[in-house]
Amino acid sequence: MKIRIGVWVLLCTLFGLCPVLLAQEKPEAQKTSGQAASTPTSDTEKKNINEYIELMRENVRQEKAQLLGAVMQLNAEQAAKFWPIYDEYNSELTKLNDLRAANIKTYAREYSQLTDEKANQLIREAFDHQKKRTELLARYYDRVKQALGAITAARFVQIENQLLLIIDSQITSSLPIVGRGQ
Repeated sequence: MKIRIGVWVLLCTLFGLCPVLLAQEKPEAQKTSGQAASTPTSDTEKKNINEYIELMRENVRQEKAQLLGAVMQLNAEQAAKFWPIYDEYNSELTKLNDLRAANIKTYAREYSQLTDEKANQLIREAFDHQKKRTELLARYYDRVKQALGAITAARFVQIENQLLLIIDSQITSSLPIVGRGQ
């Protein structure tokens, strides 16, 4: 029951993240060619939004780690081996997610004027992100397996994959479908 509540808290947190990302880019798309590239207000707003996004991401990482810890059910000896590996994994995952966030921001900024070439580029980058994330998870499966055995490593991958799917579903469901409204 606690895990389900935690998952819902994570989902609610994530639900707030995507509209913020999209809202951050909408003012850019609405500027006319006669307007200045940036104003002090828009720079301040962007900075505030970026700080808010970073706080949200940090909160999501904490919630995710708490859920993972609850479901992994590691004893003290196992935890001492697992968490340093997970921290390295999470650090690499964050870098990949930064690339994904940049891709989503580009999509949000250019959605109304999306060309075939740009749509293709964005989707190829999304595929690349998914591939790199799968490769990253496979690499860390091997590390956890070496430290704690295949069953614990499989549990890690299963739980992590479920959490990533929930996050992905939340993010993608808040993005507009390509070509609608054009």
